[in-house]
Amino acid sequence: MRILVVEDEVDLARTLHSGLTAEGYSVDLAHDGRQGLWMARTGAYAAVVLDLMLPGLNGYKVCAQLRRESNATPILVLTAKNGEWEQTEALDTGADDYLAKPFSYLVLVARLRALVRRAAAVAPPVLAVGDLSLDVAARVCRRAGARVDLTPREFAVLELLARRAGQAVSKADLLYHAWPDDALDPNLVEARVSVLRKKVDAPFHRQSLQTVRGIGYRLVDDRERG
Repeated sequence: MRILVVEDEVDLARTLHSGLTAEGYSVDLAHDGRQGLWMARTGAYAAVVLDLMLPGLNGYKVCAQLRRESNATPILVLTAKNGEWEQTEALDTGADDYLAKPFSYLVLVARLRALVRRAAAVAPPVLAVGDLSLDVAARVCRRAGARVDLTPREFAVLELLARRAGQAVSKADLLYHAWPDDALDPNLVEARVSVLRKKVDAPFHRQSLQTVRGIGYRLVDDRERG
């Protein structure tokens, strides 16, 4: 499960990275608001830990912009600004929770777990694009009712495409989502998409996995063409 920490205090960011990694999370760091906004937009995160006083773009604006873009990733504000007005503004701009510095690490982890649980409870248990479905919890893919066996990497690629159905998804985003620890070579994505087409498209005489030239790929409901 992937967490984004947007924090300009480098030592604190590193401490959070170490602690959350020890809890079993994969953790990405951003040290200014613009970088944090870009990463939150392009990554598939279970939650964002967001400071308010950030260089480039403050946390209020990052949060508000994500919500304007219908990005529902849970946001936990972590900041030294602990007045009631600051808390109110953060929550009103779309934050899901608020924790003031100095903070209890145990409380931080517990609140993150609660945010992730609540988000999972309202997320659709099955992603469907036409007659292609992905049961994210069970990690099961089906097409036209028939089970399609996928490797974990293949499922991760297809999951991100399904979550952004109809949208162009860059190779970089797919690489980052499916290979978070060694996301270097876009050829990895091309190879997986080629295999996915043989598994989810070709046997069903479909073309739902489409190449978007110069960008990456998109997943569409192509039944009207079948």
